[in-house]
Amino acid sequence: MKHPALPRRGALALLAASLTMPAWAQGDKPIRLVVPLTTGSTVDTMARAMAPTLAKVSGHAVVVENLPGAGGMTGTLQVVNGAKDGTVLGLVSSNHVINPGIYKKVPFDAIADITPIRVIGSVPLVLVLHPSVPARTTQELVALMKARPGQLNLGSAGNGSTLHLAGELFGQEAGVQIKHIPYRGTGPLTTDLLGGQVDMAFVSVTAVAPHIKAGKLRAIALSSTARSALLPEVPTLAESGLPRYGFDAWIALVGPAGMASAVVQKTAADLQAVLAHKEVADALAAQGIVTIPSSPEQALPFFKAELDKHLRLVKQSGASVD
Repeated sequence: MKHPALPRRGALALLAASLTMPAWAQGDKPIRLVVPLTTGSTVDTMARAMAPTLAKVSGHAVVVENLPGAGGMTGTLQVVNGAKDGTVLGLVSSNHVINPGIYKKVPFDAIADITPIRVIGSVPLVLVLHPSVPARTTQELVALMKARPGQLNLGSAGNGSTLHLAGELFGQEAGVQIKHIPYRGTGPLTTDLLGGQVDMAFVSVTAVAPHIKAGKLRAIALSSTARSALLPEVPTLAESGLPRYGFDAWIALVGPAGMASAVVQKTAADLQAVLAHKEVADALAAQGIVTIPSSPEQALPFFKAELDKHLRLVKQSGASVD
């Protein structure tokens, strides 16, 4: 049975639609980009900034999936158990290498069960004080803490969080005692910081930059080894008398273990092309994310070194979750 011919306008519309249909609609699978954290987090913001360009570069539709829970382990487990063809990827943060020291049971090996593809960027933290604390520099803060051992408190987003471990490393390098107060997330922590219930904290630059500029919090120094373009006048802790100090929260792209080398290299190349796009670069910079040059060959040693460092910090801090 012959079908009636389409009008010319209808035929052109059908052709245009077929050319613009996403790859998965033509039989190819979409890329699942798993974010093991909540919507609105820095990692989620990064994923959504990159997804449209990644779809164009890779030729696959990209679906961002937020699967939070258990410090990021719930979502990462989906990646670990996912297809090895490059269609299941995950954006993990520093929590990935912190969890093995925090939790007694982790449902996968943080190194052996993933394929590190690329370390994308770091998120500098800034040490801030409530204005009631009489210190304006790192040296003044350390002197004050030595004069009042254990009296000044430091808030964090929770036991074993990056904010907690940044403070733990600060105490070790400065030789001071810190009273740690864990919160359930950065939001409640920031509220109490502004209210003066917490003396100090390490927080991401973007989370507190407006409060610093408004004079509601005092920036002392950055955790990173380089200054932040969002707070160029604030020195690093390494510049401020703690030369060995360096601590960043970071974000990386991973896949399941066992991915073929060609798939890994293609995914890394696609990601490099995405990061080179001005719109993506500008979006990440607005979040205070500092892009890190990296490759699959560099990513694995980085993960191993970060795991060793964080296991040591967690043990020294005494943080644990049953």
